[in-house]
Amino acid sequence: MFKEKHGWYQDADDAFKRWGAPIPVQMSIIYQESQYVGDARPPRKHLLWIIPWTHISSAYGYTQALDSTWDHYKSQTGHPFADRDDFGDATDFVGWYIDQSHRILGISKADAYRQYLAYYVGAGGYRQGAYRSKPWLMRTARRVQGRANRYGQQLAGCRSELEHPGHWWWPF
Repeated sequence: MFKEKHGWYQDADDAFKRWGAPIPVQMSIIYQESQYVGDARPPRKHLLWIIPWTHISSAYGYTQALDSTWDHYKSQTGHPFADRDDFGDATDFVGWYIDQSHRILGISKADAYRQYLAYYVGAGGYRQGAYRSKPWLMRTARRVQGRANRYGQQLAGCRSELEHPGHWWWPF
């Protein structure tokens, strides 16, 4: 995907350098939340079962972050103009969230399974074990972990090419 989406590797690598959040974990969480769709939203409620009404939550963008969580991120990081539909801002947000989960909950930054559980239910919900009553969420977190493992293997095979892409203007 990094070869197709110019700038995405650099964005994810910048978040890794800033927050220590492994690129495969970042990318797996973002995929799970939005399938890399920048303007993704949850479904709408319907008025009288027919008329599209408001969205079921304020989640939006690559990260599906709620308004309140996104506002907290912007105030904590000094990034007041961050946009949820900007991939660089999304990777920075996920990196920040992974770092927060590590600091507050002691979850390894490389543990995509537990990081996703904390991402989904929040720090308080994770501490209380709210995910334990949600078998579907634990299955989803296992998929996030599996995807992060695959992404890690794929990245290992092409990282040097991504870090040193050469010059696009050189024909030979």
